[in-house]
Amino acid sequence: MFFDTSTGGSMGFTPSPESSRQQKPEKSDKGSVLCYRMSPAKRMLCGSCDSAEHVAEHENGNQMPPCLLSDQTHAVVDLERVTRVGLMVTPQPVGDATDQAWEAISTIRAILKQQACPMTVTSQAVFVRGPEAASAYQKLFQAYFGDQLPATTFIVQPPCGGQELAVEAWALGGKGVQIEFPQPGIVCVAYDGLRWIHIGGISPPPSADTAYSQSAVAFDELAQRLAVAGASMTDVVRVWLSQGGITVPEHGIERYRELNRARTDFFNREQAEGRMQVQRGDLAYYPASTGIGTAGLGLELSCLALQTQRSDVRLLPLENSLQTPAFNYAARFSARSPKFSRAMAVVIGDYVTTWVSGTASILNSETVHLGDAEKQTEQTIDNIQALIGPENFARHGMPGAGAQLRDLAKVRVYVKRPEDYETCRAVCERRFGALPIVYAQADVCRSNLLVEIEGVAFSALHPTPVHTPIQS
Repeated sequence: MFFDTSTGGSMGFTPSPESSRQQKPEKSDKGSVLCYRMSPAKRMLCGSCDSAEHVAEHENGNQMPPCLLSDQTHAVVDLERVTRVGLMVTPQPVGDATDQAWEAISTIRAILKQQACPMTVTSQAVFVRGPEAASAYQKLFQAYFGDQLPATTFIVQPPCGGQELAVEAWALGGKGVQIEFPQPGIVCVAYDGLRWIHIGGISPPPSADTAYSQSAVAFDELAQRLAVAGASMTDVVRVWLSQGGITVPEHGIERYRELNRARTDFFNREQAEGRMQVQRGDLAYYPASTGIGTAGLGLELSCLALQTQRSDVRLLPLENSLQTPAFNYAARFSARSPKFSRAMAVVIGDYVTTWVSGTASILNSETVHLGDAEKQTEQTIDNIQALIGPENFARHGMPGAGAQLRDLAKVRVYVKRPEDYETCRAVCERRFGALPIVYAQADVCRSNLLVEIEGVAFSALHPTPVHTPIQS
């Protein structure tokens, strides 16, 4: 198993002579041009892959143009015969929205072209500055991807760096990978006895004009799309919910609370009709989830599901000993508690993928560090570290599993107040190190929360050592 994280800085089209000397691309042994911006920042879980010979071999295989058009960071995860690439792309904050969108698409294409095998983008979240641009971006992405449009969700959460848009995308390729696009907004990926289902872009029509009706319509659409893909809520691992006016009162009740009521009603129905199994043994199996604010008063929903018959694959919902499970929150937070797990770990053979739900500065069930963005960011990261750590996996009956912050492949950081962006970013860069991160301005589900963070980690599963008694 191989994991590396690559990062790059910005490059203009007309660099100065000094910067040209610093940024001069190199030639590989094969004669292809290598982009200096693709040098890995770190390598993990790759055995002897840290050797200089391996690094040189890996870089010589790249076929990159000498310049990328956007700032980008990406993580490469090689799992046996399959390669995943997680990308965060933010164009330069110059030019109009269309120019920046084309820059982002061109950068994604360049990154994927330098991989060792052909890659297909399967899902993407596009963070945009305003709703008026979303329809134009939809046409542009449709024109580029054609009948292989990824499961795409456009979210009105302005990138904190001043860009018109930012793109988070997942791409995949490798031997035996089969990818289908049964209808817009659904992508099915099969390999090695696994079948992943990406669903994106669920947005209720304007006729659904209350938070409850919007949420009910969105969840109904999710069930329908899962059925098209031959799946159900039982298979869902991760859900994303971007809700307009998330803390705005509606008939005296916050809109997020009405979303929670609709979600609970939907889950109850799906369970009653045999399409969802919430309780499995002693554990509550709710999907990992993010409920985050967005501009306007609409709702966007996307999800990830997994189907398999492999005996070495299992799901493990994780709770955090520092926090009350969200589904056990007192009624004063929401009449129907938020039904999600703090994280969902997917154990596949000898590695674990841990999908971390939206996490904030909450201890037990109370917000801490009121008004202090720096301390809230620190506490949020502390909560993630405790959630994904080996001690927590052992607490959940899986010794030998667990991850560290360095095992995160990508992170989304939601910042409520624009003035807190630089403070929040400084903490994240110090705590996470080199890592693909997108920073988006968004309201959080409590009015006193200033930051929310989510991510996904890849880590090795180490067999529990067997202690043989010493015989005299």
